[in-house]
Amino acid sequence: MKITQQQQRAVLRLFTASNWKQRLSAMLIVAFAVIGWACQRPAEPGQLQAGMRISGEVVGVADGDTVTVLDSERQQYKLRLAYIDAPEKAMPYGQKSKQHLSDLIYRKTVSVQIDDVDRYGRGVARIEYQGQDINQQQVAAGLAWHYTRYAKTQARSAYQAYQDAEQQARAQRSGLWQDSNPTPPWDWRKAKREAN
Repeated sequence: MKITQQQQRAVLRLFTASNWKQRLSAMLIVAFAVIGWACQRPAEPGQLQAGMRISGEVVGVADGDTVTVLDSERQQYKLRLAYIDAPEKAMPYGQKSKQHLSDLIYRKTVSVQIDDVDRYGRGVARIEYQGQDINQQQVAAGLAWHYTRYAKTQARSAYQAYQDAEQQARAQRSGLWQDSNPTPPWDWRKAKREAN
């Protein structure tokens, strides 16, 4: 529960204001703050929030950057791997990307850090297995792009590591970089939307 500067000033005005209008406005601000605090609830089981940490078994791999994790309390979480974008299943290398992610973590217990929740309710997450950054592993294998458009909150050292992994995959012509000019999934999705 965070108290804003406006709320702090309102509490101070309650005790120091010289006229009733200032005291009344201060009381209203404090009342709204109390109502707001009372309405705040912790996340329900299964509901994701930025900053959450989860440990659980990967029980589903939808594609090269989306998994489902089941925690010890039997709650399922649909997660999108943060800072990467893998080919869609219908794209070239889409199935290979999904298979690679499955080979890395399917039916394994992973650690998850939720960085955000997307508009579909999926946790945007960093996933680790045995000390490995799985998101970065997808990029290093040449089966995902470093999604720099959404990497503004990524730690500088991690950002550089993902960039280096992508450059090395390109140089080695790994995975999708075997194509001379692979189509990024964001361009593919945009073209598909415009065609409909």
